[in-house]
Amino acid sequence: MSNQKVLVAGSGKSGIAAAKLLLEMGGEVILYDGNEKLDPEKLSDKFEGDAKPVIVLGELSRTDLVGVEMCVISPGIPLDAPFVAILDEAKIPIWSEIQLAYQVTKGKLVAITGTNGKTTTTALTGAIMKTHFEEVFVVGNIGTPYTEKALETTDESVTVAEVSSFQLETIMDFRPNVSAILNITPDHLNRHGTMENYIEIKERVAYNQTEEDCIVLNYDDAVLREFGEKEDLKPKVFFFSSRQTLKEGMYLDGDDIVFAHDGKKEIVVNVHELQILGRHNYENVMAAVAIAIRMGVPMDGIRRAVKEFQAVEHRIEFVLERSGVKYYNDSKGTNPDAAIQAIRAMPGPTILIAGGYDKNSEYDEWIEAFDGKVKHLVLIGQTRDKIADCAKSHGFQEIMYAEDMAEAVRVCAAYANAGDNVLLSPACASWGMFENYEQRGEIFKECVRNL
Repeated sequence: MSNQKVLVAGSGKSGIAAAKLLLEMGGEVILYDGNEKLDPEKLSDKFEGDAKPVIVLGELSRTDLVGVEMCVISPGIPLDAPFVAILDEAKIPIWSEIQLAYQVTKGKLVAITGTNGKTTTTALTGAIMKTHFEEVFVVGNIGTPYTEKALETTDESVTVAEVSSFQLETIMDFRPNVSAILNITPDHLNRHGTMENYIEIKERVAYNQTEEDCIVLNYDDAVLREFGEKEDLKPKVFFFSSRQTLKEGMYLDGDDIVFAHDGKKEIVVNVHELQILGRHNYENVMAAVAIAIRMGVPMDGIRRAVKEFQAVEHRIEFVLERSGVKYYNDSKGTNPDAAIQAIRAMPGPTILIAGGYDKNSEYDEWIEAFDGKVKHLVLIGQTRDKIADCAKSHGFQEIMYAEDMAEAVRVCAAYANAGDNVLLSPACASWGMFENYEQRGEIFKECVRNL
């Protein structure tokens, strides 16, 4: 990639990191963003030293692409964006940032995807790896762009990457030593169109893997079980299950997480020794343990790490207890299935804050999961009417609207009794009201502390 001219599309965190990586390797970079209102000087200031990208804002013209050999596209940009048609016409290959990072990464690579549980599983896998390997990088959607750390990797290092469907859309030879698909439920259908397309994109994580590699799959997910049983799937399959006993793999036996192998059963941990709540988190633990076993981490280190691990920020994160009411931040519950898991994890009666940007999700199963546990539903954002109508059609009437997060938290506090839980688990994306789910979660926590 040295001496190549590369277009980097998107000037967010991942785009800046990709541009810096390319410049550091001696490439020539055009940083493009469709938002013409951005300040080019502020973007340029993000790059230190003499190596700076050429910045193009607004509409991309064919003349901007003279000499461009490749485009690295940020995950937030859909492939039907108008400028992509110009790239296709010019036969310029499009790479995701994970493909770019993979080209320069050394050492071993773990890649974790799935609709829900990615961040927790990635963080836990990273924590387990650190008990055995000297140099571990935890990257991807979890916060640090993969491209930011790729040049720091060595032959001895292990990289644990959380990868999204958006990033997997444009991989070429991206090949993890161990991959994992945690689950597949409807999400991002506004971008991927059909469920079949979404499934196919998730399964791409294994496309370049060989017989030397391994893929960890959820046996309880019918789509993934079928995928794992395909004769033409090359990597070794390691199943986990929270609902069935497996002859080989990880499964939940009562309150014990068990590793079955070579005709033996080995208890890894009892769920009461964990510091994270809910069956979905037990599945995340099983996936992380399976990955660690395949990566050669001794069981003593695995046990120690899973017992010490605490919930990641914004994922069923305990905030505080006030007047006997416990407040939980699940801002990362950005789709109905993730939000179902959060409701199930609540230890008692719950007042729920939900709503946000519409990703063309259906809310019926989520409403059904209230199952007498949710006392009141406080709705914010663009989807509030759609969710309210759905809730009423299922016979749930305890619905209130709030104009912003501060009002939503105040309403919850007013209606909560000692022993209740207040849960932010929106079942929707944050866009429109907030920059991202992290900002939404931070504002929720601030509002709770200010009660």
